[in-house]
Amino acid sequence: MEERDFGRLGQHASVIGLGTWQLGADWGDVDDKDAHEVLEAAAESGVTFFDTADVYGDGRSEQTIAAFLLGRPDLHVLVATKMGRRLDQIPENYVLDNFRAWNDRSRRYLGVDRIDLVQLHCPPTPVYSSDAVYDALDTLVEEGRIAAYGVSVETCDEALTAIAHPNVASVQIILNPFRMKPLREVLPVAQEAGVGIIARVPLASGLLSGKYTKDTVFAANDHRSYNRHGEAFDQGETFSGVDFATGVEAAAEFAALAPEGFTPAQLALAWIVQQPGVTTVIPGARSAYQARANAAVAKLPPLSQETLNAIQDLYDRRIKEQVENRW
Repeated sequence: MEERDFGRLGQHASVIGLGTWQLGADWGDVDDKDAHEVLEAAAESGVTFFDTADVYGDGRSEQTIAAFLLGRPDLHVLVATKMGRRLDQIPENYVLDNFRAWNDRSRRYLGVDRIDLVQLHCPPTPVYSSDAVYDALDTLVEEGRIAAYGVSVETCDEALTAIAHPNVASVQIILNPFRMKPLREVLPVAQEAGVGIIARVPLASGLLSGKYTKDTVFAANDHRSYNRHGEAFDQGETFSGVDFATGVEAAAEFAALAPEGFTPAQLALAWIVQQPGVTTVIPGARSAYQARANAAVAKLPPLSQETLNAIQDLYDRRIKEQVENRW
């Protein structure tokens, strides 16, 4: 699989990565056997970038990755985790002592002395502007706890603030055919600065798979049930902030644009991969089949300009007004 450089990170990653939120929690239940099979299928398909967080299943996702990699010492996988959401979301909690404590836990759960990449996990907006926060992160690097650090953001403005700091190696941001604003405002700046872009929520929480109808019911412990209006965390994390009914209708139009040989989900991933400045995209997977299908996108032909134009037109007509003023 194609691998792309992270620039400031000094490492590279497969253009299709694996997001592992669903292996921990908030997407219904995934048992240990299924989780292991997802990781195995991704790795065997050439995926070399796993993204996790300390709060995914309260550490279950990190531990699952560690157990898998322990049994596969032949693999070289860049593992990125996130920290910051184990305490109340106030800027005062983003201090060195807490960073060390969170980092100690993640290193223990991941079974490593040094973590490849640690990202602030969508902290309060003022955190991105705090020099003290970046000094503390630099200290973690100096102490050998982490190789590099980045940020996960909700908005384009947060991304731009972080990119301005010289040691930020990566920005993780929602980017998909229902969330296009970062193409104009963030990716060119990141590319110029040598900052890697990790595209998350690539299928708009599954909307872009084209599998849902207005009557689809999700499990009670699935964020697509309990966070549609931002009840638990930022609304943009669920269906990219698009109203579900609108999203279902627009997703049906999107599915009809898939070229021969592409599923709708693969069309969405291919669109992301084709955007200049993207380092890796991190779709989740609940089964080995989904993990392989996601990875297969790396081998599909480029999308035609006609298809790209049609996707842009759909976004402009149906989605743009709902999301661009907020994120």
